Amino acid sequence: MNCSTILSLVLSLVQLGHCYPTTQNFSAQNTDQSYTTIQRVKRGWVWEPLFVTEEQTSTMPTYVGQLKSDLDKEDGSLQYILTGEGADSIFFINEHGKIYVRQKLDREKKSFYILRAQVINRKTRIPIEPDSEFIIKVRDINDHEPQFLDGPYVATVPEMSPEGTSVTQVTATDGDDPSYGNNARLLYSLIQGQPYFSVEPKTGVIRMASQMDRETKDQYLVIIQAKDMVGQAGAFSATATVTINLSDVNDNPPKFQQRLYYLNVSEEAPVGTTVGRLLAEDSDVGENAAMNYFIEEDSSDAFGIITDRDTQEGVIILKKRVDYESKRKHSVRVKAVNRYIDDRFLKEGPFEDITIVQISVVDADEAPVFTLESYVMEIAEGAENGSLVGIVSARDLDKDDSPVRYSIVQGVHLKRLFSINEHNGTIITTEPLDREKASWHNITVTATETRNPEKISEANVYIQVLDVNDHAPEFPKYYETYVCENAIPGQLIQSISAVDKDDSAESHQFYFSLAQEATNNSHFTVKDNQVFFLAIIGIRQQRKKTLFSEKVEEFRENIVRYDDEGGGEEDTEAFDISALRTRTVLRTHKPRKKINTEIHSLYRQSLQVGPDSAIFRQFISEKLEEANTDPSAPPYDSLQTYAFEGTGSLAGSLSSLGSNTSDMDQNYDYLVGWGPHFKQLASMYASQRNTVD
Repeated sequence: MNCSTILSLVLSLVQLGHCYPTTQNFSAQNTDQSYTTIQRVKRGWVWEPLFVTEEQTSTMPTYVGQLKSDLDKEDGSLQYILTGEGADSIFFINEHGKIYVRQKLDREKKSFYILRAQVINRKTRIPIEPDSEFIIKVRDINDHEPQFLDGPYVATVPEMSPEGTSVTQVTATDGDDPSYGNNARLLYSLIQGQPYFSVEPKTGVIRMASQMDRETKDQYLVIIQAKDMVGQAGAFSATATVTINLSDVNDNPPKFQQRLYYLNVSEEAPVGTTVGRLLAEDSDVGENAAMNYFIEEDSSDAFGIITDRDTQEGVIILKKRVDYESKRKHSVRVKAVNRYIDDRFLKEGPFEDITIVQISVVDADEAPVFTLESYVMEIAEGAENGSLVGIVSARDLDKDDSPVRYSIVQGVHLKRLFSINEHNGTIITTEPLDREKASWHNITVTATETRNPEKISEANVYIQVLDVNDHAPEFPKYYETYVCENAIPGQLIQSISAVDKDDSAESHQFYFSLAQEATNNSHFTVKDNQVFFLAIIGIRQQRKKTLFSEKVEEFRENIVRYDDEGGGEEDTEAFDISALRTRTVLRTHKPRKKINTEIHSLYRQSLQVGPDSAIFRQFISEKLEEANTDPSAPPYDSLQTYAFEGTGSLAGSLSSLGSNTSDMDQNYDYLVGWGPHFKQLASMYASQRNTVD
């Protein structure tokens, strides 16, 4: 076993507090008069650590201990040499092996020093002993106070938290040696904060000692003390302040400060007016104090309430107009309810409150009020000026009942037709009215307080002009009627109608007849259809009428020829009628044949056959002959063409030849199927046919 191994072993045993047997000894004496045994093994030397107390103060070097070799004869021939940490600067050794410290040591800066010792012959400088390492430890003293490095402390805990709830933890530190004695062992205690809080002595954890109400007190200052040396006498201490805030929980309901509130509102206030504000106070804060307001009872339904989110007030607003004369006081029941409820505190009771609000209606000077919103009046047209139309009435409902003045404020043209008595509201005419010009007149009448002209109200007056029979019937148009010369008696040639500008509750009934001057010599007759707005003109008897006078020499007019293709003036060519007189042979006047019935019969037969039929050709020949033998027909330069119209058409023939037939050839039985509205018309034609027959 070599020396270093033996040294390590011995040091380990010494540090454990054991002594190891040795054959030769020398001593090392430290400042507290304790001795450490030094062992010499195979001329090697080792020793226990030496100790020096920190912060020792003295004007002279402080003795630490002594090293001595067993070869030292104390004759001064040997010299002790000290090397290592702090040698000669902090520590030094004298010729007798005594070690001294020159200055104060601070364990918190350096807790031990490693040094080496050697013994040599003073003269030869030859080592007597091999060098050996030893340690000088700086022994701790309680020279540091505890410190709270994380202060000041601020903590928050919900109000009403149960006892034992952890609030926060405080921690102090001590610069002394925690492994030596009790210098760094701390003890926590509560200097201020009882009886609400407590602190754990060893950990510094602060806990709730009782339930606390934030609404009573929301902040506490707690002082914690930390003491070293486990609180023994002479220990150092330090304190820390902990600010503990109680956070709010919703443990309080809203509450009105009054059971009855009084508010006023003017009867002139428009809808939406703020009537007043209410505040149900809540001891909680933030969202725990948030609330909503409701109107639980309002018989008039004239008021509403909304919540001001910024102020948490209930704002009463006007939902509809109020009237002082109708109801002067309103009673409203208002409820305030917490918006957010904490289920933990439901057992505390309902989180709401109720109050009554009495709202008085303030009387205001209002405009007069008409008895009706609008008036409907009647007057007959043509009534003389000053005729009574009707009466409007308005009244001031205020307490002073001011007299009312009436006027018409509509356009100027209406003022010329009507006027109103400003004192009693009587409306009269100022001009005759014509229903056919205007059947209704709309005017606006105002009522004004005489004591306060600014208070004006209006009412509409609708005046109907009643009709009187002041207009004769009129024909709606000018009738220009054509009739064939061979029309038979009783034949219908025109239907006429009449109109009347007057109004009638029922249908107008007109009576038609020929004018007096045309009654005796007229060839026509009129049949009155009684309740129908028309008359039927028929042929009374047939009379031949010559279209051209026999004195043809008196004509100096042109005969115009029209080209079939048409085209205006370029297609016409004028002839002087005098050129026709140079003819020595004029058209021979032949008596007209009575062939109307025969031609009509041939026409009907021709409809049943084709153009190649002998009957059809005979019909055409007879028609040409009739035209040639008619002395009243003018000379035409174009040939009248008659074409076969065919058979089978749903509309029947459109030929004008059929116009020569009388109503006797027509069948009007289908009119019977048209319903009761045409019953009279069907009976008229049936009656006419029977009469002709």
